[in-house]
Amino acid sequence: MTADGHLLGVMMVCGHHIDGATLYVDSDNVSKQVKVGSWTADRPLKPGLATWTLDAPASGWTATRSLAPLTARTAYALYGWTKDNSWSANHISFTMADRDRLTPGKVRYASISDNGESAITVSIADFKAKACQNR
Repeated sequence: MTADGHLLGVMMVCGHHIDGATLYVDSDNVSKQVKVGSWTADRPLKPGLATWTLDAPASGWTATRSLAPLTARTAYALYGWTKDNSWSANHISFTMADRDRLTPGKVRYASISDNGESAITVSIADFKAKACQNR
């Protein structure tokens, strides 16, 4: 979340590259996994932190599908991808309630540990320091 209330895509690229990101309705039923937004980076993202606004134009990104309105009681997932499908970033699922709990400088991501995967919310600095561990 930006200071002025825009939803922010935040991705830590770990050891490969990422060409873009897609936000879709997260459902076990593949036919219900509707794409609600998609963005392509102007250049492949190299290892490191990448951020862009999901609901407004962002420098270095092109919205290949502008963000559709998000609704309550719907789960969404954001993930990064490569054009040739050789690599992808872990996805993160969220609801509008999860989004409403975010504050500027915080990021929700899927943390992977020996106990499995869980969604956590941390500072962007903590995300940068820890997101590529266990990858």
